[in-house]
Amino acid sequence: MGKINFVSLGCSKNTVDSEQLAGKLTKEGFSVCFNMEEPSFDFVIINTCGFIDKAKEESVNVILEFVQMRKQLNADFKIIVYGCLAQRYKDELFKEIPEIDFLFGIMQDNEIVQTLKSFAPKRKRTVKTENPAFVRQLSAYSHYAYVKISEGCDRHCSFCAIPMIKGRHVSRPIEDIVAETEQLVKNGVKEIILIAQDTSYYGVDLYGERKLCSLLEQLCRTDVHWIRLQYSYPNQFPMQVLDLMLKEKKLCRYLDMPLQHINDRVLDSMNRNITSAQINSLIEKIRSKVSDIALRTTLIVGYPTESKAEFNELKSFVEKTKFDRMGAFVYSREEGTKAALIEDNLSDDEKQERLDELTEIQQEISFDLNQNRIGRTFETLIDRREADYWVGRTQYDSPEVDNEVLLLVKDNPDIQTGCFYNVKITDATEFDLYGSVV
Repeated sequence: MGKINFVSLGCSKNTVDSEQLAGKLTKEGFSVCFNMEEPSFDFVIINTCGFIDKAKEESVNVILEFVQMRKQLNADFKIIVYGCLAQRYKDELFKEIPEIDFLFGIMQDNEIVQTLKSFAPKRKRTVKTENPAFVRQLSAYSHYAYVKISEGCDRHCSFCAIPMIKGRHVSRPIEDIVAETEQLVKNGVKEIILIAQDTSYYGVDLYGERKLCSLLEQLCRTDVHWIRLQYSYPNQFPMQVLDLMLKEKKLCRYLDMPLQHINDRVLDSMNRNITSAQINSLIEKIRSKVSDIALRTTLIVGYPTESKAEFNELKSFVEKTKFDRMGAFVYSREEGTKAALIEDNLSDDEKQERLDELTEIQQEISFDLNQNRIGRTFETLIDRREADYWVGRTQYDSPEVDNEVLLLVKDNPDIQTGCFYNVKITDATEFDLYGSVV
């Protein structure tokens, strides 16, 4: 008894947590697979997300699916639920879904391992590693990996429950992050993607000042091919990172900076500590410093009391700024946050209409930008094969959320996943580029 089905939900930070726990369990002699389709396992571990309503709903639905599966098949696998949703709603989950066997919050990996060991005491510890502190079992691809540089958040955005779930910002030491990266590279990883609740704040708690640039400098000395930066807060962004981006080819010319809104009143209510003028100035400085940077942002529509005029201001901002990549979400009321106390005067239909309007604008922008890439050649990392196409990405695209490059298998038969190729773009749609290897 020692086969585990691992299901990881939510963001890439959850993915890292899942991979680290899976690594610890593998080291203890368990057989771990991610998202097994056949119910031939002894345990299912579900890493839940509790960030917004849709994520919470997905987590609950997945739990219920396994409850139903166990009932229909008369199986006896154990259901273990952990992560953000379990941290926030442990009592409620046990009450509403009593079929759950065990519930754990965040940072309880050791407790999970010990619980599973009590059910399967006769395993052999077969996994050896040069650095046991960084045992991970990658869940999807072996050529890229997310690396978490800190946990928690010291920001107090009015709409966000993350500080209540994760606690204060805690940075990892630079040497630990470098050591983990070196081990990942030895195991075949070509791209690392740095993540945190706020990567731009890295180092303040540990070193007394922002140390993101110092971290990036040391990571550039490793043998990794690409380094990508995500989740940077706009207020007091360390601009020297851009100078390093121009100097170091390993550092992708890509910046993920969630802005959430552009109207000053809404930004103030959100407690974002930045103004519309400062945001526009920051974007201008970033693009003037690194002219070919791919700038990605995330925006919220339907924030409580957001007027039609304020939303129109957001639309105009998107039209004018022409973000290379953009994600948008309908506001989700989170218990315990300051925004939850504001009367929500917008209907769900109106929120969805605003989201549709904003995404339609971005779709047109993305189409135009992609059309301008036709005829150009880009270094491309191949992620996978999908039907008749190899699917890859340029340095300007992060996995799962951004544009992809598609190459016909019949025209490019010798391609291998996890390898880099120079690809000439021959056609483009809103979110896909088509090309062939030069």
